[in-house]
Amino acid sequence: MEPAATAVATTGHTTGPEGLDSATVRERVESGQVNHAVRRTGRSVADIVRSNVFTRINAILGVLLVIVLSTGSIINAAFGLLIVANSAIGIIQELRAKRTLDRLTILGESKPRVIRDGRATEIVRDEIVLDDLIDIGPGDQIVVDGYVRSADGLEVDESMLTGESDAVVKRDGDEIRSGSYVTAGSGTFQATAIGEDSYQARLIAEAGRFTLTDSQLLDGINQILRIITWLLIPTGVLTVWTQLGRTGAPWKEAVLSMVAALVPMVPEGLVLMTSIAFAVGVVRLGKRKALINELPAIEGLARVDLVCADKTGTLTENRMELDEIAPVGDHDDAELVRRVLASIAAADGHQNDTMQAISDGVAGTEPDEVTSTVSFDSARKWSGASTAELGDWVLGAPDVLVADGDSALTAVEPYIDRGLRVLMLCRATALGEVSASPAAPGCASLTPCALVVLRQKIREDAEETLGYFAREGVEVKVISGDNAVSVGAVAASLGLGGKVVDARELPAADDPDFVRQVTEGTVFGRVTPEQKRDMVGALQAAGHTVAMTGDGVNDVLALKDASIGVAMGSGSPATRSVAQVVLLDNRFATLPHVVAEGRRVIGNIERVANLFLTKTIYSVVLALVVGLFGITFPFQPIHVTMIGWFTIGIPAFILSLAPNHERARPGFVPRVLRLALPSGLLIGVFTVVFWILVNPGTHAPDTAIRQAGTATLTVTLVMALWVLAVVARPYQWWRIALIVSGAVAYVVIFSVQPLARLLFLDASDPGLLVRALIVGGIGAALIEASWWIGQKRSGRPARVFAFGA
Repeated sequence: MEPAATAVATTGHTTGPEGLDSATVRERVESGQVNHAVRRTGRSVADIVRSNVFTRINAILGVLLVIVLSTGSIINAAFGLLIVANSAIGIIQELRAKRTLDRLTILGESKPRVIRDGRATEIVRDEIVLDDLIDIGPGDQIVVDGYVRSADGLEVDESMLTGESDAVVKRDGDEIRSGSYVTAGSGTFQATAIGEDSYQARLIAEAGRFTLTDSQLLDGINQILRIITWLLIPTGVLTVWTQLGRTGAPWKEAVLSMVAALVPMVPEGLVLMTSIAFAVGVVRLGKRKALINELPAIEGLARVDLVCADKTGTLTENRMELDEIAPVGDHDDAELVRRVLASIAAADGHQNDTMQAISDGVAGTEPDEVTSTVSFDSARKWSGASTAELGDWVLGAPDVLVADGDSALTAVEPYIDRGLRVLMLCRATALGEVSASPAAPGCASLTPCALVVLRQKIREDAEETLGYFAREGVEVKVISGDNAVSVGAVAASLGLGGKVVDARELPAADDPDFVRQVTEGTVFGRVTPEQKRDMVGALQAAGHTVAMTGDGVNDVLALKDASIGVAMGSGSPATRSVAQVVLLDNRFATLPHVVAEGRRVIGNIERVANLFLTKTIYSVVLALVVGLFGITFPFQPIHVTMIGWFTIGIPAFILSLAPNHERARPGFVPRVLRLALPSGLLIGVFTVVFWILVNPGTHAPDTAIRQAGTATLTVTLVMALWVLAVVARPYQWWRIALIVSGAVAYVVIFSVQPLARLLFLDASDPGLLVRALIVGGIGAALIEASWWIGQKRSGRPARVFAFGA
């Protein structure tokens, strides 16, 4: 459908050069025909809060917290603080990201000039009404769809929509779409599609809601939590029944025993530590101008094995640069040519991207005085200048300035084959004669002197970044809406070889051959927004974890469907809103740092997960045995919390922030259980057996019960500290200090009487404590043996020390 027909079909109105009158504007406003611009910067505040508060782990801890508070024991409810911490970290980080995106969107909005009642007035984009006549000039954003009503050398950059880097010439009646901007010339256009009906808004709507990143780490943790949830109910009932019915304990003590049995079964600290590690990663990446919209996106990038990079705005900058000035024929006065080009550029008061590139390329060359000019016109495709000393010159498209078959055109072909843009500089006998010529080609007054070769400016860090991905085994594909030859030339200049594919020749997305061709190709040109999305889906179907980079509205669909979407900060608000990562400084070179940070986070979280799941396993064993055999529980909830202080919590926090360069691998849960399962079973069995042997019974004096419980706690602590010693490998000085500090801290807690009494401990029976240390030492030796066996079976080197690393 033609744009003009759309306007008539919509309102039956064709706006005159004076624009709408005030009465018509009021009618449009009253009928709701106003441009309510679509703005979305990720999830809403309510969605962010909801997703971080209403989690499985918070639900479990919340129920247990209410139960403990019902007994009136405040100190035993200390674990409830984890609910606040778990929620706050995620909410704060995501709200910070949202505020940043909101500021970017507001700062990036321009005020269009609308002609009403014969006067041009700047208004905010939300005040545009249907059929408004909008005045546009160089640098102006097109904020609504419409069709051109007048044009004077009007050129529009539609790279945000199509990926095509070359500006598009617009004439009267041509369609013009939101998301593009004016690079040269001026004109007016009539608004025919506003608000949600605009092209940009339709793409955003098709992209749908902000989608959360898939996290294998969190999925693994949730899988463990689901199993634990089903264990909690029968274990809790069994513990209460045992404590009340078979041991005769008061109800408050029975309830506290139940909570003491259940709380350590929940790896609450693992969820918290994961959130903290992600949050620290976000802060670190923020210093590199990488904005993370949601915490798990860091993990997602660490798992990426294929990056789809858009050319324009990612590998290249949105501007041209002078590549070469090549003499034509017998002309070899390079300095003269540079002076002429400097003169033409200096005389152009409204330089477009091409002229700006020429100006930068001949910077430092003294221009001649220009006496008269012929401005560039998109219909003529050339411009000219008369100089005081150097004569008359014309610069334009080679096929326009010389006739077909001219030998000068032969020199152009190699550059065109490389995807470069070529202009020809010709000496003119008289500029006026060229202007008067009805057909410039073959004009006898023009003598070709040089070819001015331009190329898109490649980002300085692009080659280094691609080299990093190559070394790390991450495949890169370039997907662009630009000409396939041009895209291939850019990729080749960066050392990215492989098959170049014109996307117009690809089969339909539902054709089985589509996946094969997309997998085999490396560089793709003339790709539509829908094809980009289909290509991402095909690569994911082939088993890849795909990251998509982009900056334009044409990238929105692919960014949204990719495993990880990476948007440039200078890109459209639409791309920033659906992406999980936004590179605020627009540097593709930031991606390797994001990947490295993700690897650090995942490697360290996997390491500390061993600590938390070991506790879960031995707590399950302890709760089940105590419940089935009808004996009192050896610990109070505060004891369980105390075990975690220096064997899990503090060490896990420090270890989660340490350097780690291991590549992310699938199979998080099985790998963690390889150490946690045997260690947890050993601790649980040794603790229960020791408690059965030393338990004085429910009718014994409180002192005897407390001494026995303290000794049993010692067995658990010795073995738990050894699990920490295993997890902290390979040793460096600070890791050894971490383990020793934990052991010293527990000695202080047991020895300082006021502190021991506060925590319901009694270490006054040295003989009992010595026996506990011996039993704990035997258990630690078995944990050590299980680690060596596990390392041997996994085929990984059993590194114990890494001094100097």
